[in-house]
Amino acid sequence: MTRQVTLLIFVLSIGFVLGQISYTIPEEMAKGSLIGNIAHDLGLQIKRLTSGKARIFTRDGDGYVELSREKGVLIVKQRIDREALCKQTTPCALHFQIILENPIEFYSIAVQIEDINDNAPTFEKEELKFEISESANVGATFALERAADLDVGINDLKSYTLKPTDNFALKLNNNAGVNKNVEMVLQKPLDREKQEQINLVLTAVDGGEPQTSGTMLIVVTVLDANDNAPVFTQKMYKASVTENSPTGTIVAAVTASDADDGSNSKIRYSIRNTLDG
Repeated sequence: MTRQVTLLIFVLSIGFVLGQISYTIPEEMAKGSLIGNIAHDLGLQIKRLTSGKARIFTRDGDGYVELSREKGVLIVKQRIDREALCKQTTPCALHFQIILENPIEFYSIAVQIEDINDNAPTFEKEELKFEISESANVGATFALERAADLDVGINDLKSYTLKPTDNFALKLNNNAGVNKNVEMVLQKPLDREKQEQINLVLTAVDGGEPQTSGTMLIVVTVLDANDNAPVFTQKMYKASVTENSPTGTIVAAVTASDADDGSNSKIRYSIRNTLDG
């Protein structure tokens, strides 16, 4: 019952323009769904449709619309996918003629196909990786990939979000409509020693009702900068040695560590006698 009511809500806007009848239906209607009462709208009797062998003539390839002569109505012959039929072109319409014989008559028909929100925004990649030095300056920008949405109008891509927002913020540069260049901006210094990898989620949302969305994972690997000095385990080491100890005698052992990574963490020790000035 709900499905029938929904179909009735979408039925039809009919207008006459220079003898042409125009109907408007949503895409994805089920096979057999009513498009319009063509006999009534053309002012023809059903017996004229049958005696005149009324038929549809179309150049749109496989027919999406079927004429029922006995009922005098146009119905959906096969499911209509607006994106497959017209891609991003708007408006999207089927144009055909109804032809009758004895005498020959031609009637031009247009069926406008309205978009429904049957496609979610999608990203070409599921994951995007960056390697960013912890010495990167606040305000540095990094280009992200845009999402695509096959729907049009209000059902097209509307906005983006980036979470979490601890270190990076989202920046959108409008070109035309929803054709946005998407960037993330460093808004807080990175610290590899605190967090070596940061995972963010970029979400694209459309404007349909209900809204649909798509996501992409952004993985940021924080590269080390030599921003940490070696630190000894003690601030002061005390040692004693007896006189006449042979050369090579171990006087004391010291240990230092460096929080940096790779070559930046390697430590070289040296000693000098401060009393020698």
